[in-house]
Amino acid sequence: MSLTAIIFRNLRKNIRHYYLYVFALIFSVALYFSFVTLQYDPSMEQAKGSIKGAAALGAASVLLVAIVAVFLLYANTIFIKRRSKEIGLLQLVGLTKGRIFRQLTAENLILYFGSMLAGIAAGFAVSRLILMILFKIIGIDVLAKLRFSTEALLQTVIVFAGIYVLIMIMNYAFIKRQSILSLFRAVSVAQERVKKLSSAEMLFGILGIMFTVAGYYLSSKLFSGKYTAINELMIMMILILAFVIAGTYFFYKGSVSFIFNAIRKSRNGYLSVGEVLSLSSIMFRMKSNALLLTVITTISALAIGLLSLSYISYYSTDAQAKSSVPNDFGFVSEQVKNQFAAELDSRHIAYKVIHRKPVRAELDASRIMSGDLNIGDRGHILETQVLSETMVDGIRLEPGEAVFMGYGNAVQNFLSLKDKGEFEFIVPDGKLKQRMIGAKEEAVLSYNYGGTIPSTIVDDSVYQQLVEAASADQNPDTKLSDYYGLDLKDGSKIKEAHQLFVEKGLDAPSFSQYEYKMNQRMNMGIIMFIVAFLGLTFLITSGCILYFKQMDESEEEKPNYTILRKLGFTQSNLLRGIRYKQLFNFGIPLLVGLSHSYFAVKSGWFFFGTEMLWPMLIVMALYTVLYSIFGILSIAYYKRVIKESL
Repeated sequence: MSLTAIIFRNLRKNIRHYYLYVFALIFSVALYFSFVTLQYDPSMEQAKGSIKGAAALGAASVLLVAIVAVFLLYANTIFIKRRSKEIGLLQLVGLTKGRIFRQLTAENLILYFGSMLAGIAAGFAVSRLILMILFKIIGIDVLAKLRFSTEALLQTVIVFAGIYVLIMIMNYAFIKRQSILSLFRAVSVAQERVKKLSSAEMLFGILGIMFTVAGYYLSSKLFSGKYTAINELMIMMILILAFVIAGTYFFYKGSVSFIFNAIRKSRNGYLSVGEVLSLSSIMFRMKSNALLLTVITTISALAIGLLSLSYISYYSTDAQAKSSVPNDFGFVSEQVKNQFAAELDSRHIAYKVIHRKPVRAELDASRIMSGDLNIGDRGHILETQVLSETMVDGIRLEPGEAVFMGYGNAVQNFLSLKDKGEFEFIVPDGKLKQRMIGAKEEAVLSYNYGGTIPSTIVDDSVYQQLVEAASADQNPDTKLSDYYGLDLKDGSKIKEAHQLFVEKGLDAPSFSQYEYKMNQRMNMGIIMFIVAFLGLTFLITSGCILYFKQMDESEEEKPNYTILRKLGFTQSNLLRGIRYKQLFNFGIPLLVGLSHSYFAVKSGWFFFGTEMLWPMLIVMALYTVLYSIFGILSIAYYKRVIKESL
């Protein structure tokens, strides 16, 4: 038989083992090609200019290459080990290692580059859809055209040709260093089997749970106000990361076996066949894959966390725009405001003018603060912007009463205030006592006035006293400009009004709520798109890796299924245990990753938006559904192995 005939015969024989590998390769190439096509698409210039999107896309493409390269190299390692007996037999019949290597190279060449061509075709077919999705997310009104990019094609071919060279080097090194005897034993030594739970593994199990809980606890305290200095925050972040990663590794190394062993002991050793196929198998196999599962879990948690945070920011763009620019348009100069108002009048666009004269004052908040201040170094002395109740619609106060406004999520975590209490304004001739009766998230001044401290609304008589005190202060840094806001009476005219705002080129500082919202949506939209793209790639590759591991285990356990079938157990009996096993194999890394991402997002989500729960739940649910597909595929593969075992 000629070498060519052997190559095509092996391809036909092994195609059922390679189908998911081929799918993952096609999917990876399609993702990369379509992603790189975005970099060279002329219609992306608007997004590139807005947030330096070209650099963001370029950095993401490098990460995409890294994820795909690691996956393909790892998958190749699994498959070359599965063919180790075949390689050993070829050596026994007289083929040299060089000829065997050339045969494998030819097989991989056909499979790899055939899949790559299919992936490029698939990537080209969906590139316009991906571009349309991106434009929809970031709010760009540009026609997405189907365009084949020769630059993207060349970059894709170079990248995946380089990965192919690395795969061939890995195959050559594997064949070169293996003896015939070791080739026949390569699969059997691939998994670690332990019959008894040692004291060291019990210690690992306890440490895994303790380290993980400690990491979660520290993350919950990270922005509580206890740690204020930058070096303290950095140290805490490093400690949290170290605790969680070490806890995850020890969890897989010992905690899983420790917990399942406790379950087994509680049954006094009497386990059903389903429990034997699930609990007992996972106890001794998961710890041999502890490092791999730790990497998968950590990166999964990172992907879910980053995507959740970016979606939180995207989800909250409207609320953040209103908190930063409380009116449709804001100005600090009356002349500029009048200039823009004249343009609106010429276009017959009705509007309402809001005029506020803030005064800066210091207050002693020691009685209303429920924790330590996490900004500045002046203890309980805060510098706030004070407005009269007459300047804010819907606020009516009695003398001595006060309301804080602009008290949003991020501010709440740095400045924790009680619901009610007394505080004092510090003035040159003494102190003015006030009674806080509430706090609202709604902002009344644009972001260049307030900073991180909420504005204070007081009775008009108190406001006049603070104005007099500020007038006596000769320090120009304490003076605040008047604030002018314009609200359109017809919200449908906002785009037309914003176009006028842009065309006039008004002197800064001038603010457009619509512009702020669209900039935020574009910035966070493209970041969310990139993170989702990378996360989807990692999801597919990590799911395939776990699936390949299950393929290996199923082939190794096939003799056990033959014995059980001969003893009278039906296919449905065995599949019941397999379903539990896959639930644990795929469910445990998924649950741990979701748990890590939840605590990571919860510790600092308020920096990114106004709503945490729904954006995070949507991301987690989507990730879980996609991840579960690989568990279902592995059950289907086990079903075929069990069917063929007898």
